[in-house]
Amino acid sequence: METKHNDDVIGRARVQDTPELEAYYKELNNLGAGALWTVANDIEPWEPRSSSVPMLWKYEDLRELVVKSSELVTPEQAGRRVVYLVNDKRKDVSAAVGWLYTGIQVTRPGESTSAHRHKASALRFIMEGEGGYTVVDGNRVTFEVNDFVITPNSAWHEHGCEENGKMCIWQDGLDIPLVNALEANDYAVFNGKQPLVSPENHLPLTYGNAGLIPADLTWDKPYSPLFKYSWKQVYPALLEAAKVNEGSPYDGIIMHYSNPLTGGHVMQTMGASMQLLRAAEHTKAHKHTGSFVYQCAKGKGYSVIDGKRYDWKERDIFCVPSWAWHEHVNLSETEDACLFSFNDLPVIEKLGLYQEKIYTENNGFQIING
Repeated sequence: METKHNDDVIGRARVQDTPELEAYYKELNNLGAGALWTVANDIEPWEPRSSSVPMLWKYEDLRELVVKSSELVTPEQAGRRVVYLVNDKRKDVSAAVGWLYTGIQVTRPGESTSAHRHKASALRFIMEGEGGYTVVDGNRVTFEVNDFVITPNSAWHEHGCEENGKMCIWQDGLDIPLVNALEANDYAVFNGKQPLVSPENHLPLTYGNAGLIPADLTWDKPYSPLFKYSWKQVYPALLEAAKVNEGSPYDGIIMHYSNPLTGGHVMQTMGASMQLLRAAEHTKAHKHTGSFVYQCAKGKGYSVIDGKRYDWKERDIFCVPSWAWHEHVNLSETEDACLFSFNDLPVIEKLGLYQEKIYTENNGFQIING
């Protein structure tokens, strides 16, 4: 059984209220102050505590309404035409989980947006369509289904779909709630379209070639120069890795999108991964600090999050709050399943806040990495 913590121990706040103390608290309150022991046990829990709840957003339920948004408002009217997904317990900050935001954006053929930038970092995972593109700091990048694209903080960016393309739908991920909580966000609109500074797909083609780094170029920005991570390269890499690795007992074959110059996370505040679950694979349960938003990129299955089952298939989105027990199951007996996810691990790790627990049936809960 998991350990139950009792606050009635030496070292925890155990003061019993008295009329004299209550009068004392009122005096402090009138001066904008308070007694720490009245809140200490709440603000310093025995273990990490999330204010979010697990949630699942079914794409088949949302898609019609996402498309309908393109009939009701234009990209220029909306600024960003997005249906955002909000956690039942994080509506006050428009977060999907923890301090992460996510939404589903639609762009019709021939449409494009004005360029803008903000301190919040952003990413895209492509769900549908053909002929879609983004322009980041003057670099035009095309994308296809299941490609992963980043638009780092303070970088000018805009999106569109070619006239001869097919309607594009993608998932947005941003750290807006985090940057707002730090009171550091901003927003600016570019006057017109960005001038292109390089040939189309210049950066993905330059920095994404089999781990080879160009010796004659210098990249001095704190995020990855590889603005696009192509599914055509990512999925075969997962299959190759599965041939020679058992993978993680908790996540299957999991690979992190990384900055090719550092091997670290793609951006300063958000990381992302793709994981493959082999046919009929059922991972073991664990929990860790850090909030995660998932999208099923391939296959079907379910995840058990804090004891509740959430069934998912392609394009469904779900979240795992920080410190929530979770495990994943691939329901197919013959085909693999793939889950894309993004997270706030760069912040958690840099601040030294990462910890993890694993579940073992014989020994109860065992703490690791923290």
